[in-house]
Amino acid sequence: MAAPVIETCHVACCANRTPNVVSWGRGGIIAFGTCNSVALYDPQERRVGAILSGHTARVNAVRWVYRQDGGKCQSPSSGHLVSGGSDNRLILWEAQNGKSVECKGHTGPICAVDAIYMEDSNILVASAASDSTVRLWLFECLHTLSFGSGFMMDVSLALLPGSSVPILACGGDDSRVHLYVRSNGQLQKVMSLQGHEDWVRGVEWAFIGGELLLASCSQDCLIRVWRLCAKSGTDAHTEDGHTIIKMKQDVFEVKEREFAVSLETVLAGHENWVYGVHWHPPFYEGGELQQPLSLLSASMDKTMILWAPEEGSGVWVEQVRVGEVGGNTLGFYGCQMSPDGSMAVAHAFHGALHLWCKDQDKEVRGEWRPGVVISGHFNAVQDLSWDPEGEFILSVGSDQTTRLFTPWRKQDAPQATWHEISRPQIHGYDMQCLTMVGRFQFVSGADEKVLRVFQAPRNFVDNFANISGTSREKLLDSANLPEGASTPALGLSNKAVFQGKTLFQCSGWGQGFISDQYQESYFQPLNLTEPPPEDHLLQNTLWPEVQKLYGHGFEMFCLASDSSRTVVASACKASKAEHAAVLLWSTATWRQLQTLPCHTLTVTQMAFSPDAKFLLAVSRDRTWSLWRRNLPTPERPEPQFSLHTHTGKETAIHSRIIWSCDWSPDSKYFVTSSRDKKVIIWGPCRQDDSREPVLPPEIKPCSSILDVGDSATAVAFCPVLYSNNSYLLAVGLECGRILLYKWSTGEEPVRGHDWSSCGETDSSQSHALAVKRLRWRPRDGQTGGENHSVKIFNINKWAV
Repeated sequence: MAAPVIETCHVACCANRTPNVVSWGRGGIIAFGTCNSVALYDPQERRVGAILSGHTARVNAVRWVYRQDGGKCQSPSSGHLVSGGSDNRLILWEAQNGKSVECKGHTGPICAVDAIYMEDSNILVASAASDSTVRLWLFECLHTLSFGSGFMMDVSLALLPGSSVPILACGGDDSRVHLYVRSNGQLQKVMSLQGHEDWVRGVEWAFIGGELLLASCSQDCLIRVWRLCAKSGTDAHTEDGHTIIKMKQDVFEVKEREFAVSLETVLAGHENWVYGVHWHPPFYEGGELQQPLSLLSASMDKTMILWAPEEGSGVWVEQVRVGEVGGNTLGFYGCQMSPDGSMAVAHAFHGALHLWCKDQDKEVRGEWRPGVVISGHFNAVQDLSWDPEGEFILSVGSDQTTRLFTPWRKQDAPQATWHEISRPQIHGYDMQCLTMVGRFQFVSGADEKVLRVFQAPRNFVDNFANISGTSREKLLDSANLPEGASTPALGLSNKAVFQGKTLFQCSGWGQGFISDQYQESYFQPLNLTEPPPEDHLLQNTLWPEVQKLYGHGFEMFCLASDSSRTVVASACKASKAEHAAVLLWSTATWRQLQTLPCHTLTVTQMAFSPDAKFLLAVSRDRTWSLWRRNLPTPERPEPQFSLHTHTGKETAIHSRIIWSCDWSPDSKYFVTSSRDKKVIIWGPCRQDDSREPVLPPEIKPCSSILDVGDSATAVAFCPVLYSNNSYLLAVGLECGRILLYKWSTGEEPVRGHDWSSCGETDSSQSHALAVKRLRWRPRDGQTGGENHSVKIFNINKWAV
């Protein structure tokens, strides 16, 4: 079998910011909604194995289909799962091959789902939505429950003890838990459980010893556990209340059998809204089904608690409490436990997954410690950049963060996996663009008028060497660098923290200001041998800000730096020509070198040629401009650029906004891509080294117009040259697909023979939304693109 042309190397993503969106299957795979897709994550291999795409809006709820008898899947990735989204769709997935069945009926976004295998192997699904209904499905809608103006926040399905009759629990904004039974083809309400004093956020059944336990959690900070059991004939007629004190029981009848519901316990320990509860999954031991009496809960107080009854008294008590400390985040939206109970995961308000593992060492057996887990942006990713050596990648997004990913190889792992090891910038504005200006230095722009320059601290350089396995001698001299960085309260600038000094001492603060009464969040140096958990990323991996660049009149939009890392070009949003000028900055002095006016609307992207002699800019005004680097003179040793050529309204071929541009690795040609679905290669570009003035050569289309069938939002030349006068390009589309094309210079461009398709991403590899940026890895040809996620692909050059 031939090797695939495009192979997914890494997917950096996080869970959507909703409850009920993470589910840990009995096969060991964690399924979670990320943007408009469902990701299947293997916590053992630490990588996303598959992406299920079918929703057209945010995925709000995900659940694996389970068997009440605890039956395990044949393989980790097999089985079924169900998802619901803001597109009002309910989709039932076959995880192994990605096949799906869509259930339509809801008229509002779906917020909760649950599913169970029936005795005939059919799948019964329950869903709750913001249209104030709960629906029961068996491939088609069987029943619809309307709650008027109320909403149900969560649903849970189970089979009544000793029967195949399904029972449905719904918890909602009326502070009650409603129980429904499906009998004789009808869905009948049998009971409403009262006790909570605020919205019920989560409900879940567990089958233990022939009885059902129902856990419910609420915004009243409490968890209630209810017991449902079948009443025997003796129980029904015994009246011995004088000698035995019993909890009050509510009785209902189904098919001439009586069932009793009573309150088992009330658990108080959280200090904020409790959003999720999850029972320890059942498992087989010695051929018998075991269901540990253990309950996990997650709360907005940033903690997760494992509850269980004491052996002697049977009183429910807190066994383990884990959580995060510090950071500017809220708490947890939900929790899940691994099939064997050795790991627990929570998803936080900002989408991050938090993993804890039970220590298996005999000396500290039972202790829980943070584990390595996937991470990524929780909003649209806007730009990314490789470091000059291709050893790590930086990305910025609308979640107001800058993140750094690098490969990490565990000692016993067969291959390296990519992880976030630093979060250099946590800002107060949505991030928009960035560019690397050195091995460990970058410039970033956000929805503000200021550019900010960041330099890696010594603690990062040391930890990067540990995690990546790179020798410290090969990295920059870190002796004079600050130890780390910290952000003051209500501030946007990362202040440097030097070794042995507090934040106040090193920054000159503490001069009698009112803010001195409040302690800042101090930076704690880390000695990492594995990727850090979320709370360290939030607090201890910032990079100090070394410079601010002022000059633009509106919010930043794009950045570029030349290959010699001496010049940075920047552009901002613009509706007039006076604001659409490109500004050039010197990386040596961080002074503004030049203003390059040409365009009349926002410059959408810029690119320096690999030989650093040209600067290309493309704009929302449907034109491009090419700027030539002037030869230095004794009077002007600093870089200066002059307009070489540009397209106008008469000469422009693109009829819509030009989104992206890039240079061929030999600097002879450049490519533009547009909303009009056209990709065009222009050239030839030759720089005359003589000082005599010459007429600028005519730069015209060198290729036939390539119609890619959708808005081309990103384009990039592969940095590796091919021997037969051909170039490899990647094109990103608005629909999320990435296409590979080979362009041959010797072919006849008139008939389109100069373009040949080499491959494209399939539905599981493609993005759910528009591809914003494509960047090939320097030297060896990998590409990354993103939207809500950063994806890194291996391109098989021999298969192209």
